[in-house]
Amino acid sequence: MGCNGCSSEVNGLPGGCRSNGICSTDGGYKLTVFNWLSDMKIPTDQETFDVVEVRFKNSRKGFYRNVNNLKLNIGEAIAVEASPGHDIGIVSLVGELVKVQMRKKNTKEDDPTLLKVYRKATQRDIDIWKISRDREWETMMNSRKIALRLGLKMKLSDIEFQGDNSKAIFYYTAEERVDFRMLIKELASSFSVRIEMKQIGLRQEAARLGGIGSCGRELCCSTWLTDFRSVTTTAARYQQLSLNPQKLAGQCGKLKCCLNFELDSYLDALKQFPSTDVMIKTEKGRAFFQKMDIFKGVVWYSYQDEPMNWIPIPAIAAKEIIEINKKGDKVESLEEYKEDIDVSAKKVEFVRVVGQDDVDRFDVKKGSSKKRRPNNKRRRSNPSKGDSQQKSTNNTQGGKGSVKTVRKNVSPNKSSEETKQNTPSEGDKTSSNKSRFNKKRRFSKRPKDSKRGSDNKNEK
Repeated sequence: MGCNGCSSEVNGLPGGCRSNGICSTDGGYKLTVFNWLSDMKIPTDQETFDVVEVRFKNSRKGFYRNVNNLKLNIGEAIAVEASPGHDIGIVSLVGELVKVQMRKKNTKEDDPTLLKVYRKATQRDIDIWKISRDREWETMMNSRKIALRLGLKMKLSDIEFQGDNSKAIFYYTAEERVDFRMLIKELASSFSVRIEMKQIGLRQEAARLGGIGSCGRELCCSTWLTDFRSVTTTAARYQQLSLNPQKLAGQCGKLKCCLNFELDSYLDALKQFPSTDVMIKTEKGRAFFQKMDIFKGVVWYSYQDEPMNWIPIPAIAAKEIIEINKKGDKVESLEEYKEDIDVSAKKVEFVRVVGQDDVDRFDVKKGSSKKRRPNNKRRRSNPSKGDSQQKSTNNTQGGKGSVKTVRKNVSPNKSSEETKQNTPSEGDKTSSNKSRFNKKRRFSKRPKDSKRGSDNKNEK
C-alpha cells in the first residue's frame, strides 16, 4: 500500500511523500477506501456533502461536519472538535461516498451529535501532534510496568495521544473485569495528561496493531475487513479441515475470519452429495460412508464385512442408489459404479515457472542412465592343476589408477568338448577347497605347550 510519491528515491533510499508524515493520497494507511467518484464533477445546482470522514491512529475513524464550508481534499490534516480541546486527523474520504460509509456504520446523515471541523492544521498544530506521537511508545512501556506492579490482570496493547497533547487513550484487553482506579491516578500523576481507558476485544487489538498472517499477506481485519462476524468450528467441518487449533487460529488467538469467506460455496457444493448418515443397501451387503472429495465429486463407501476396502463412486450415483433403496430395491454391488471414475488418473499437473530450477535437480533418480563404477577388487580363482587357463593382465594408463583384468584365452578352433574337459569338475573344486583349508591350518599358531613338547623331542 503506497502511492507513486513513496516510490521515488533519493540517494538510493525511498523519498516518501515529503509531507511531514502525511500521505497526500491516503494510500499508506489501514482500511483505505478508493474514491471512484473523484474524477466526476458535481452538477451546478447541487452542493457537496458537508460531512467528511477523518482518520486517526491505526484504524480509528470518525465523521465530522464541515460547518465552515472548507475546501478539503483527501490526505489533508485538519483540526477537529474533541472533548476536551481539539484533535488532529487526516481526511480519508469526501463527497457522496461518505453517505455510503455512514449507512454502513448505521449513522444518520442529519445526526446532531456529529462533531465539527475547526480548521486546516497549521504548522504549529502538526509540531505538537508529532511530539505527542513520539511519547506513545515510552508511555506504553512505563504504564505496563505500573500495571504489573499493581497486580492487574490486563494487557495494555496501544496508546493514542490527542492532537493537542492534553489527553491519552489507553487501549487494553482483559478476560475479567479490572478495577483500574489506582492505575488511572498513577498514570495521570506520572504523565500529566487526562487518562481515558478503553477496553477492546482480541480481534480489535489485532486490527489496530496489524501483522502478517499465515497466508503471507497483511491481516484482513487491518486492511479491508470492517465487521467481525462470529466464526465457529462448524465452518471448518463443512470445509473438511483438520480441527487443529494451532492452524485454525489467527494472530488474535481466535478462529480465522477467512473460514467464513468460502463457506457459502462449500454449502452449495455439499447439496450435490448424499447424507453421510444414510447407508447403502446392496445384494452384496450394506455399505457405509467413509469420506468424500468435494472437488472431484467422489464418495468412498465400504461394506460392513470389509471395512478396510473403500470403494470410490460418483456422488450422483450414490444419490441414485439411495433413491432406489427408498423404493425397496437393491443394487447388485458398488463395483459397477466404480468404472465411472478413475481416481488414479486424476493427477495434479505442476507447471514449471520460467527461470525456476527444479528442487530435486541434485537427486539421483531411479532408472537413470548412469553406469555403475566397476568393482576393482581382484577375485581369486582356484582352478585345479590340470586346468589350462592363461592369465593376461592389461594395465590401463593412469599410473596408480591402473585396473587389471583377467580373461580366458580360448582359441576359436577348440570344440565345446575340449572346453568342457578343461573346466574343473565338482570333485576338483572340493579337493581344491580342502587344500586351501589345510594350508590355513598349517600356518596357524600353535599353543605354547605343544611347542615345548616338540622341542623336548628334538633334544632327545
